[in-house]
Amino acid sequence: MMPIGPATRIFLAAGATDLRKSFEGLSDLVTHHFQADPLSGHLYVFTNRKHNRIKMLYADGTGVWVCAKRLCGQGTLPAQDHRGGCLQILAAELTLLLSGIDLEKTSTRAWWRKAA
Repeated sequence: MMPIGPATRIFLAAGATDLRKSFEGLSDLVTHHFQADPLSGHLYVFTNRKHNRIKMLYADGTGVWVCAKRLCGQGTLPAQDHRGGCLQILAAELTLLLSGIDLEKTSTRAWWRKAA
């Protein structure tokens, strides 16, 4: 299991990615397309055109992980502003994405805090 701590940022590639790529191909995408360091400890998520397959790239300090999952059905990604071909998502959104839940039809609730 990959530890996703509070300092770990999760980046989702906007658009379709050729998921035949593995370690070097995905690292090259992160380096040149996102202008980021693939060994930074952040999690990079890639999907295919139909959004029914996902690959994740993660470096834990001892090596690089590439994890793949085939989802049942077809989903959509969250409609957000993205710069540099990727958008940052929350760990909860990644969990929903990996569970096959459509992120386009979900929304987050406003935080409720008791007035002092």
